[in-house]
Amino acid sequence: MEKLIITAAICGAEVTKEHNNNVPYTVDEIGREAEAAYNAGASIIHLHVREDDGTPTQNKERFRKCIEEVKKRCPDVIIQPSTGGAIGMTNEDRLQPIYLEPPPEMATLDCGTMNFGGDEIFVNTENTIIFFAEEMNKRNIKYELECFDKGMIDMVLRLNKKGHIKEPMHFNFVLGVIGGISASPRDLNFLIGSIPEGSTYTVCAVGRHEFPMVSLSIEKGGHARVGFEDNIYLAKEVLAKSNGELVEKVVRIANKFGRVIASPNEARKILSIL
Repeated sequence: MEKLIITAAICGAEVTKEHNNNVPYTVDEIGREAEAAYNAGASIIHLHVREDDGTPTQNKERFRKCIEEVKKRCPDVIIQPSTGGAIGMTNEDRLQPIYLEPPPEMATLDCGTMNFGGDEIFVNTENTIIFFAEEMNKRNIKYELECFDKGMIDMVLRLNKKGHIKEPMHFNFVLGVIGGISASPRDLNFLIGSIPEGSTYTVCAVGRHEFPMVSLSIEKGGHARVGFEDNIYLAKEVLAKSNGELVEKVVRIANKFGRVIASPNEARKILSIL
């Protein structure tokens, strides 16, 4: 099987220190958590940034400071800024990190609108998806196609045929989120079977579903994402002390299936970034 790419989603935009005191907010904390994940085996750092009080932000200068701190600690790691941001942000706010110089190697591209529960709606219209994709294409940024449901894959395939989304495509299947597809083997198999030959995919799932779904992805030849953004527990009622602990658990699972962990440069080759 292909070597395993591990992505660490180190802080997200929603989880707080009230949930787990180890969730990073400051530039130094984000650097520390990225380094812990990298040392444990992560080749990609999926990056949201916060103000020092924990408020999520897409501010370009805040991203610059955090990326510089991560690169100082982990020079060869792939940094993947989020363009999802937080609910209520404008498209212009969300896209700020892709306008850094030099541009990031990767960034996320959300592929549909989600009902996140209650009155929270995460809006990604067709025109938004096209605009984000074209802006990333201009800067030669590899997009990770964030799909929370099967219909989002269909949107990607349609926009690929129209020339907006380029191949080879790399998907991230996000499972178990309110309003999206469930975190079950049946539904993950359905998603895997829905993407074109030659595509790659990563799997993440929220809360208690994280490790069962990541394990299935590893077994099937896919890739894995863990981190405080998705899950703050190492095991039932055991809070993780760091993102590094979560990555270490993925490495142990990978060893059981005979999957070798990809270095950042090996991940670049697998994802056609190099």
